[in-house]
Amino acid sequence: MNLFDVYPLMPVTITKGQGSKLWDDHGMEYLDLYGGHAVISVGHTHPHFVKRIKDQLDNLAFYSNSIQIPIQNQLAEKLGQLSGYDDYGLFLCNSGAEANENAIKLASFATGKSGIISFTGAFHGRTSAAVAATDNAKIVAPANHREDFHILPWEDLEATEEMLKKGNIAGIIIEAIQGVGGIMVASDKFLSGLSKLSKKYGAKLILDEVQAGFGRTGRFFAHQWIEGLRPDIISMAKGMGNGFPIGGILISPDIEASHGLLGTTFGGNHLACAASLAVLEVIEEEGLLAHSEQLGNWLISELKKIPEITEVRGRGLMIGLDLPMPAGPIRSELVQKHHIFTGSAAKKHTIRLLPALNIQMNDLNSFVTALKQLINS
Repeated sequence: MNLFDVYPLMPVTITKGQGSKLWDDHGMEYLDLYGGHAVISVGHTHPHFVKRIKDQLDNLAFYSNSIQIPIQNQLAEKLGQLSGYDDYGLFLCNSGAEANENAIKLASFATGKSGIISFTGAFHGRTSAAVAATDNAKIVAPANHREDFHILPWEDLEATEEMLKKGNIAGIIIEAIQGVGGIMVASDKFLSGLSKLSKKYGAKLILDEVQAGFGRTGRFFAHQWIEGLRPDIISMAKGMGNGFPIGGILISPDIEASHGLLGTTFGGNHLACAASLAVLEVIEEEGLLAHSEQLGNWLISELKKIPEITEVRGRGLMIGLDLPMPAGPIRSELVQKHHIFTGSAAKKHTIRLLPALNIQMNDLNSFVTALKQLINS
């Protein structure tokens, strides 16, 4: 049996990881500046993360949500404490696509409306509703009906209000920083304007923090760079589990969700909650919000000094840099010649950097040096 073709594969087999370092099956060491699509938030095989999961596995790996699961409450309490959303409800699932799927469904249930607004460059997942809100027609199946989904121009408040005036919009979903879209940072004016418009027209504002959340930008959530902005629903995943599949949505206390409205088999299982609790504990104990902001500011500053780079965007350790040439060959050479993993984006000239939040300055400096050599060679 052959595996289904999902991604173009690099000619590398990774067998071990520690911190921000990886090793292949020949013992070659690599620097990980991508974290497997922004998933590795506290480093590969962090000792506290490993211990948390092993301890839980020694007792119970899984039982269904038909029983009380105290570790879910522990996760909710710690998440509320660190994120500042302790008055919100928490629904746990398994991935970012599921998180956005449930966020969209909940907005529709809460308003009795069916329309969803998203924006050009958006990527919200590959499941039915999430992919309909994604700006990539190639991955939307013919069986998916998109008549209720409206992809509007990025940063266009006027077009958004015109659509809201039509009266059937349940929610607006947006990434505070677009990941796949090329690390496009939504302006404070745009996000604040969307918040005001959603309230004015009775729509729910959904902040997709799947890639930007859990400390990646130097704030717990990327939208928290804007003081006072509190969306109705926040979707999460990726760095939430440091490699263990877990996702979730935070739900405003203003939204009433009746019993059984949302459900899941595997969501919030014991191992997933142990993994996410470990991530939160490491973020708190190692001061990774401040660390991410500090190192991100340094890296952005250093990259802006390289004249061949046409633009640098991002916050914290969520950074996109644009080259005057296609980024693919440069990324390949970074792997083959310098043993450094970076990420691609929908924009073919963009390199994405999404390292673990506890990466060290010397590792980032190694990347800057390698990039300069390749650009000038």
